[in-house]
Formats: sequence, structure tokens, C-alpha cells
Amino acid sequence: MPIISLFYGIKITMYFDEHRPPHFHAEYNGNKAEILIKDAKVIQGALPHKQLKLVLAWAEMHQEELMENWNEIEKGTMQLKKIKPLQ
Repeated sequence: MPIISLFYGIKITMYFDEHRPPHFHAEYNGNKAEILIKDAKVIQGALPHKQLKLVLAWAEMHQEELMENWNEIEKGTMQLKKIKPLQ
């Protein structure tokens, strides 16, 4: 599970053996959530409100890059790119 971004203590990861729909994982202080790439909605788990707002804003800004990484997973290349953190 490579870390593709890290900001404000929030770790963003994607797994190589992922299931559809396209999503990513966010973790903060032991709290975990799976978030859809297409519309930045939580599909499983939870994050504190403040951190969730940051993750959703970041996801909207980097939707294209997230989908590029997802496509690499589906191709089986295991070549995920780091994505610029929220600043």
C-alpha cells in the first residue's frame, strides 16, 4: 500500500489489489476511510470532520491524478505516482 500523499498528518494510500469502484484510502490518527475518486464521497469508515474536509478538498483538486493511479493499478503496473499534498 504505497503512500501517494501525506499532509497535515493525513496519509493517503492506494492498494495494488483494489476492488471497484475507483477509490483511495485516507488515514488520520487511527481513523480510516475509503473515498470514491469520482465524487469524493466516503464509502467506508470515517475521519474527524476537519480532516475529512481537507481530504475531500484535496481529492477534488487531484481527481485526474487519482484516476491515473487507479488505471495503473488496473493495468497491474504497480507504478503509482506521488500526488502533491494539500498546502
